[in-house]
Amino acid sequence: MSHRTDVGPRAADPVVDEFAGHLRTARGVSENTVRAYAGDVRHAIGFVRRRGLAWDDVDLSALRGWLASMSAAGLSRATIARRGAAVRSFYAWALAEGLISSDPASRLVTAQPGTSLPTALAVEPARRLVDVARDAAGSTGDPVEVRDWAILEILYATGVRVGELVGADVTDVDRSTRLLRVLGKGGKERVVPFGVPAARALDAWLDQARPALLTRSGESALLVGRRGGRLDQRQVREVVHRAALVAGVDDIAPHALRHTAATHLLQGGSDLRTVQEILGHATLATTQRYTHVTADRLRRSYLQAHPRA
Repeated sequence: MSHRTDVGPRAADPVVDEFAGHLRTARGVSENTVRAYAGDVRHAIGFVRRRGLAWDDVDLSALRGWLASMSAAGLSRATIARRGAAVRSFYAWALAEGLISSDPASRLVTAQPGTSLPTALAVEPARRLVDVARDAAGSTGDPVEVRDWAILEILYATGVRVGELVGADVTDVDRSTRLLRVLGKGGKERVVPFGVPAARALDAWLDQARPALLTRSGESALLVGRRGGRLDQRQVREVVHRAALVAGVDDIAPHALRHTAATHLLQGGSDLRTVQEILGHATLATTQRYTHVTADRLRRSYLQAHPRA
């Protein structure tokens, strides 16, 4: 048992809210992660509550039962692993705060999700994707088409996350040096370069198309919608899905363009440390996943081309 301390039992919901606040302020995680972790903890608390246990009076066996119930329900290993990590983090925090006297989740082990290769487009489909967007922008002159062209060029050129892109302001773009400043995970700021094609798209967007969509002065967002307000992540995803359909390439999510940028950088000879900096990965191990992608493609090419493969 976790054993309540002499401060007495605490209601679960306020404690989970405090934990969420800790994640935001002390650990600086994204709002999406805060919501996911808080939801995972509430899921575990709901499970043990239905078995007559309070959140601060559970033991390892009860938490293992919770994990087993999710496995029996057919949840993916990735989901179960994330929920286990959330609960371990919650109880470690509760112990540090003196809300419990022992941590029931310290020995809670979850199976790690299987590693899968990131989705990435080959060079020609990636080029076709952005070229189709460029041609649509040029033929229609529609400010939204110009914006969508800029979105695809930037995502492919920089490998930034969708949340980082929609959070960027006009002042975050340095057109003279072709650099984009973004705020990444944990509130960490980084600067990423972009090439000439992305610069052309940005010039067309910032000089002509964006002003045509603005409905109020003072809007700082780099990307805006038809009503002049900041674009959201859902709208960017729709742009990428629609462009993939028109271009006749595999239907992809925006994150696949991040994987594509990383893969093509490595295939072009960039070193892992540089790619790590561009993508904003906290550890080199995360970036090293892309070496598997390039090695896999090399292997397939070899098997297709070599007479003694």
